[in-house]
Amino acid sequence: MKNGLILIICCIVSSLISLKIYDHNRQERIIEEDKTNYSKLVSDKELLLSKDLKRLFTSSSPTNFISAASKSLPAVTSIRTITGSNGSESLIRQSNSTGSGVVVSPDGVIVTNNHVIEDYEEIIVMLDDKREYKAKVLGTDTNTDLAILKIEAEGLPFLVLGNSDSLRIGEWVLAIGNPFMLNSTVTAGIVSAKARNINILESRIGIESFIQTDAAVNPGNSGGALVNTNGELLGINTAILSTSGKYEGFSFAIPSNLVSKVVYDIRQYGAVQRGWLGITISNIDDQKAAALRLDEVKGILVDMVNANTAAADAGLRNADVIYGVNGVETNTTPEFLEQIARYRPGDEVELAFIRNSERMSTKAILRNQLNTTDFIAVRKDKVLVDLGFELRDMDSNEKTRMAKEGVIVVTIKESSKIDKTNMDPGYIITTINDKNVRNVDELLTELNKSAGRVYLEGYYENYPGKYPYTFYK
Repeated sequence: MKNGLILIICCIVSSLISLKIYDHNRQERIIEEDKTNYSKLVSDKELLLSKDLKRLFTSSSPTNFISAASKSLPAVTSIRTITGSNGSESLIRQSNSTGSGVVVSPDGVIVTNNHVIEDYEEIIVMLDDKREYKAKVLGTDTNTDLAILKIEAEGLPFLVLGNSDSLRIGEWVLAIGNPFMLNSTVTAGIVSAKARNINILESRIGIESFIQTDAAVNPGNSGGALVNTNGELLGINTAILSTSGKYEGFSFAIPSNLVSKVVYDIRQYGAVQRGWLGITISNIDDQKAAALRLDEVKGILVDMVNANTAAADAGLRNADVIYGVNGVETNTTPEFLEQIARYRPGDEVELAFIRNSERMSTKAILRNQLNTTDFIAVRKDKVLVDLGFELRDMDSNEKTRMAKEGVIVVTIKESSKIDKTNMDPGYIITTINDKNVRNVDELLTELNKSAGRVYLEGYYENYPGKYPYTFYK
């Protein structure tokens, strides 16, 4: 009898050990298979993020951090900018360690915060193995505080962009970065909240829908990785909420699903292509919910629908309450803005809304800032910013209306080199140094070749004749 009991106990213990080993091996196999499947989607010049990519990942399940840390650390970089003389050789160039970055493709594409690299002259990236590279800026997006860099390297360790929508409140996450110049520092915490708006982006159309965590983040962590215990990138660490200037338990990261869209657009189109509905909105509070006879204090109130916009064509009206975009609940303004920010001009989205206590839905085809479905974005490349102007391509309506092609000057910075030429916004550049240009990319190619005197020729839509301008680069 006693021997039989011992045998039963041994069998039970053996079974539990076998199940544990099986579960561990299964988890490791799933991670490796997901990463293999993900990598197969990469082409030579295409980021690991295809617009057709279906999310392969769900919320993390391991409860230790060893595997996640070992996979993530090699892909997190240190970033420092070199600033200096603005042309004066008498001033010493200064270098400061400014932040972190995350490698997201094996050919050297790196994501960081825009505020980490702004006002740079030179950007130096140091990998986890201490190799250093000069980086070029592929593009920036001030509306999300993201910057995309590129270094000339191959076969780099990289982080897989996971599905930030799968994150749950209370889930373990790790923050990896370089606080206080301490390279490769890992801290742990939990997801405290999602879709947080803390009003830190200066842009009027800034998109804040942060993941809030209590993982320790300090100066130097900006641009670093927020990963789950599977080692998947769920966010880019961006900000802390503090009265002392140091970590006090509140840190914020840009969700990976928004990051992936920004990175893909910049690599594919040179700038972020952001869809617009053409409405002004506000959160629903208790008083508004009562006035609108809503069952819950949730949703986005449409304060105004602008005429001849995507929203107007879709039949939206003032006082409609939007509570979903393509099946995803949008109970707050940050949630709504994040969902719309994932789409481009020309994309169709289904909007669920309440009107007069009745639940309804409609479909809207998003447009750009010019109220067309063209892929148009204001270019703010460093060479343009240094000269003092922002440019964009002409859209299809403008090309038809003017029967010409060219590059439109959007803004001109006061007291800049361009401002001193007496050029005005709205100027349409058709040639640079006697070479025709049809878009911003062609202009940048010629501009980067130029040294010394640069000669522009073009016209203003409502004024006859050609207008030449000259400046020195």
